[in-house]
Amino acid sequence: MPNVKLQNYLHLHLIVFVWGFTAILGELISIEALPLVWYRMLLASGFILVFIYFRKIKLKVSNQLLLLLIAAGGVIALHWITFFAAIKVSNVSITLALLSTGAFFTSVLEPVFYKRKVIWYELLFGILVIVGLYIIFNVEGDYFLGIVYALCSAFLSAVFSLINGKIAQKYDPSMISFYELLSGVGIITVYLLGVTLYTGGMNGFTIQFFNLSLSDWMYMLLLASVCTAYAFIGSVKVMKYLSPYTVMLTINMEPVYGIFLAFLIFGESEQMSPSFYYGALIIISTVILNGIFKNFKKNKKTKVIV
Repeated sequence: MPNVKLQNYLHLHLIVFVWGFTAILGELISIEALPLVWYRMLLASGFILVFIYFRKIKLKVSNQLLLLLIAAGGVIALHWITFFAAIKVSNVSITLALLSTGAFFTSVLEPVFYKRKVIWYELLFGILVIVGLYIIFNVEGDYFLGIVYALCSAFLSAVFSLINGKIAQKYDPSMISFYELLSGVGIITVYLLGVTLYTGGMNGFTIQFFNLSLSDWMYMLLLASVCTAYAFIGSVKVMKYLSPYTVMLTINMEPVYGIFLAFLIFGESEQMSPSFYYGALIIISTVILNGIFKNFKKNKKTKVIV
């Protein structure tokens, strides 16, 4: 059993490393954020459908669940659009550092979604996150639009995780992911069709939209298959062997991996001022401490019950 846990722990680090590489691919792919997300979700839903077919997973759902999955698909589509938009107008380091605030937004929104009381240390950590954000805003003012996009993306990721938190325990994760990705593609498609008709074919689904370079296709296939379909299915599998606390702490390494990779690949364009790294460190450390406090509180409750 220890060997199985070790194998899955290493596998989880590989998955988180792959997630960190997602931002790198977003920088390498030359097309804009909206078509990039459309292609990503379309291809990834196709890959997951193949997985579902071979695993013989049932896709029948109730109308109520389908509406919830469609809503979640719209949220994750907007999350990815703002995520890649942030990369396009700023850089990978800014985007990933600010994306870490998703845990803070989750702590703020959880009492609303699950009707629980606000916890004192969440307020304290919230103040620390704001301090980290202030430092980054103060020293990286040239990336203001990228920071705003990244914060919007972090907020949407929190909303998405809270929606999924209510359904992930009851239904097959591959089925959930398939419907959410397909719904996101559908919503973006309807929007682009509207733009195409409104502009008389000048924007939306144009010839340029489908005219991707060979390198873009290669990066896109890598993004949709390895960084989306594989990473999702793999993350679900390791959760059977590792505690939620271990998974949470490991996932918090994503911005660290991503920023490190960005610096190695893109060099000086990703090199930020020392103050930026101080602010990013405050945010990431706060996220990790929040997880440690939650785990300690959970273990304390368990011991009392036992």
